[in-house]
Amino acid sequence: MHKLTGYGDRWSAKPGERIRFHISSGDDAPYSLRFVRISCADPNPKGPGYRETQMPTPIDGTHAGAFHPSRQGSRVCIPHLGVPSGGLALSAIIWPTTPEKGRQVVLALDAPGVTLRLGIGPSGGAMAEANGARSEVGIKLISRRWYRIEAKLSPNGMLSISQVALTPAGPDAESGAAEAPCPGFDGGAVAVSIAAAPQGDAFGDFFNGKIEAPAIAAADGTLVARWDFSRDMASQRAFDVGPQGAHGTIVNLPSRAMTGSNWTGEFHDWRLAPDQYGAIHFHDDDLGSCGWPEAFALDIPADWPSGLYAAHVKNGAAEDMIPFYVRPAKPKSDVAVLIPTFTYQVYSCYVRPGRGAEIAERAKAWNALPETPDMNPQFGLSIYNYHSDRSGVSITSMLRPQLDTRPRQISLMDPVPDGSGTGRVCCDSYILDWLDHAGVDFDVLTDHDLHAEGADAISPYRVVICCQHPEYHSLRMMEALEAFLGRGGRLMYLGGNGFYWRAEPVPGAPDALEVRRAEGGIRVWEAAPGEYHHADGGLGGLWRRVGKPAHRLVGNGFSAQGRHLGFPYRWTEAIRDPRVAFMTEGIDTAPGGVFGDSGFMGGGAAGFELDSADVMRGTPPHALVVAKGVVIHEDYGWVNEDMLTHRHPKPREDWSCADLTFFETPAGGAVFSVGSMTWAGSLPPENYTNTLARLCTNVVRRFADPTPFT
Repeated sequence: MHKLTGYGDRWSAKPGERIRFHISSGDDAPYSLRFVRISCADPNPKGPGYRETQMPTPIDGTHAGAFHPSRQGSRVCIPHLGVPSGGLALSAIIWPTTPEKGRQVVLALDAPGVTLRLGIGPSGGAMAEANGARSEVGIKLISRRWYRIEAKLSPNGMLSISQVALTPAGPDAESGAAEAPCPGFDGGAVAVSIAAAPQGDAFGDFFNGKIEAPAIAAADGTLVARWDFSRDMASQRAFDVGPQGAHGTIVNLPSRAMTGSNWTGEFHDWRLAPDQYGAIHFHDDDLGSCGWPEAFALDIPADWPSGLYAAHVKNGAAEDMIPFYVRPAKPKSDVAVLIPTFTYQVYSCYVRPGRGAEIAERAKAWNALPETPDMNPQFGLSIYNYHSDRSGVSITSMLRPQLDTRPRQISLMDPVPDGSGTGRVCCDSYILDWLDHAGVDFDVLTDHDLHAEGADAISPYRVVICCQHPEYHSLRMMEALEAFLGRGGRLMYLGGNGFYWRAEPVPGAPDALEVRRAEGGIRVWEAAPGEYHHADGGLGGLWRRVGKPAHRLVGNGFSAQGRHLGFPYRWTEAIRDPRVAFMTEGIDTAPGGVFGDSGFMGGGAAGFELDSADVMRGTPPHALVVAKGVVIHEDYGWVNEDMLTHRHPKPREDWSCADLTFFETPAGGAVFSVGSMTWAGSLPPENYTNTLARLCTNVVRRFADPTPFT
């Protein structure tokens, strides 16, 4: 477990605004605090060099430390419910996903001296417990099948349990009942928990799977409470339709808008038949906010320039750097760099077994941060991981340590000897560093700012630069970028695999993002039928499938993926077109000439994930492909959404390639897209004066020029 780590409550702030930080220090050890502005976050000593400037604040210095645990597992909590004496019935419809795990609680009632439980027993059948007595069905539940389970505590002191298969695999093969004597229950006020049970000052016995219509009734059948999960979908509240209105609080962000036992398959949008979406999928490893108390807060000083910053905490046991971005109080440049924090958050806490051990020696030699998510699974999972029940992780929160989204970090073991293996914060710092070297003033803002403010966030700027991997966007963000181009803005897209998946903030938990991996797309898991729509109602999946293809926005779109290897670009005849003469100043652009053949990400500018132009997909017909990074390598394969048969419809050199694309827009703006995830790693060689860097400098200077494109 990481001995010293934390998180901030926002990705960015302007001067005068406050960021709150939450720190856990092992053994309650004190730690030192300082703040730094980072010019380049790459720790590779053979790279451009990690560079920081200390930014003094009144809260610098030694702080008292306190350890705070990270408590996983989703549940619903109802602090108070009045229940009658004379017997009770607890019931629910469940779709268990790990019945072999043993003891799991579906519904728990607790009061001083009273414990009532409905759930799954140690042997995998439905179980009821009442004040120490237990009754369990001796037939194991089958994973991913619907059952109705019910426990009855009768006035005569008997505890019965039943399970009924709603879609049985065979004649009565999965249904059964049992009973046992038990103490009585006098009624009164109880606390209710759904999908878990209290254990001391925490919770345990977490349930994996879907729960629908949990209910409590009196012995005569009178309803005491029933929670309808199809209600209040745009919240983190469990709605009680019973007489007491004992609404519950949903904890740790389980998945809502899930198909229930009565889903017919006729409707795939939960808004059209909400009664068929009355289930929540709970997981024992769900994690929303860690909920740690505030350790310190920073009011951004008025004189801090826009850029990348970090809160650096350190003691004798460990250190951590918590990144954040400072926006200007008012725009100070015509150029804005849009930091892809939606993508950062979706990938964060990506548990890759063995990654910590793989980078340990190099991290020590480079003075890089050594901690990785696989060494710290207590901080939850990425949307690129599976839950313990093998369902895909669809929700990710920023309110937890994101240990793989840090400066001074090695994301992967680069296959090139001098490669840095950077990603996210470190890789995108190359773009900020290049602008500094080129003498181009710029402001930064984040995806979260763009979602919160919409088109207003970028309307003051003439140029918006998108970074190395802007893969995830909300509808509001996509519409804002379209509006920016529609009014004559200029967009530079310096990455690959961009504008690919939809991601939306979770209703009632704006710190969290949800992704539904619907049909198509390169993905590690896929959403179940009927569950393609987000909890906010929007259709999830690829932007291409939602009518907003990347090709139409930026001229190229994701078409191939392979190993983290970089290859060069070659100029095409289109570089001679007078429309792009501004690109060629000081550059040898003989058609067929090579550039981008070195770098700190895989050794070249075209690699990892590639975007190609395609008029049929939405590339403007007047777009110019001025250079191509063709990658013919056995490990590079096509994206599955392009495939209708087992053969690709285009020649390999037209899909396994990064197409350097340019086009003008009707309002006098323009778009420049490089189409490769390793492009940014090829900016630093020769101290940012190589051909690729000079090309980018020529483009940003022309894009910042108010003269309209025609």
